[in-house]
Amino acid sequence: MKLRIAIALLAIYTIWGSTYLAIRFAVETIPPFLMAAIRFLIPGLLLVAWRRLAGDPAPTRRQWFSAAVIGLLLLLGGNGLVSWAERRIDSGIAALLVGTTPIWLVLTDSVAGRRMPGWQAILGLLIGFGGVVMLIGPQELSDHPSPYDPAGIAAVLVAAFLWAVGSVYSRTADLPRSPLLGTGMEMLVGSGGLFLVSLLIGEAGRFTPDSVSVRSAAGLAYLIIFGSLGGFVAYTWLLRNAPVSLVSTYAYVNPLVAMLLGHWLAHESLTAQVMIAAAIIIGSVILINSKQQTAASVRPSDAVSAGETD
Repeated sequence: MKLRIAIALLAIYTIWGSTYLAIRFAVETIPPFLMAAIRFLIPGLLLVAWRRLAGDPAPTRRQWFSAAVIGLLLLLGGNGLVSWAERRIDSGIAALLVGTTPIWLVLTDSVAGRRMPGWQAILGLLIGFGGVVMLIGPQELSDHPSPYDPAGIAAVLVAAFLWAVGSVYSRTADLPRSPLLGTGMEMLVGSGGLFLVSLLIGEAGRFTPDSVSVRSAAGLAYLIIFGSLGGFVAYTWLLRNAPVSLVSTYAYVNPLVAMLLGHWLAHESLTAQVMIAAAIIIGSVILINSKQQTAASVRPSDAVSAGETD
């Protein structure tokens, strides 16, 4: 069992950590919202069909409504914005900023529950936002000109916030007992929202299949097969067979994997300023989770974009 847990952990560390680079490659020649819509449509259909054929009961209207709210917040608002931003900023930076989601979770949960977070959580919040400021802040902190587009940075931070809102909502939402069925439903609704946005902003009119590069096609295929299917099977199995505190460590490891892969395979900038900011942000998340155990109260379906919100 220990070996299986180690293999599954390694899978979500590497798969979800690598999805940010796969997104970057995919959106090079595929419009971002259209790419994300395709990415979630196929696994969504497969997951729903699989679980229904396996005997899961048909979802109720209320469950579809809950899945729609979560899918639109996490996939359209979360993953869609991250995909759009990765045409403007490095994949490693996007992953690091998505790593601030536990910070937004604490704030959102505190507002929803009308209670103040504890001192340890507040300290973690201050440290985490300090890391974000260092990452994107005054250029006198760095010897290099800023490679970060403000719109891309803002889009990822909004995505992380929407991820948090969707995750908090999901805790009390009426969803199917099967996490994979719920995930598939959220993917289907989120895909529909992504397709609609893609049409509204004119992506379809600017896109031709002939323009898709081999690297973009490979990136999209990787996201469908590994990011949206393999990763979730491993994650769901881990939640049932390993301590949540151990499973939640993916939130610390994924940004590091994404930054290293982006630097190695896409020649993304990895300056001392970025590394220090990463250490501060990841440290703040560890501090927050050690007290709040945020990940313990998030359902498996909330992790639909965790490798990118995911």
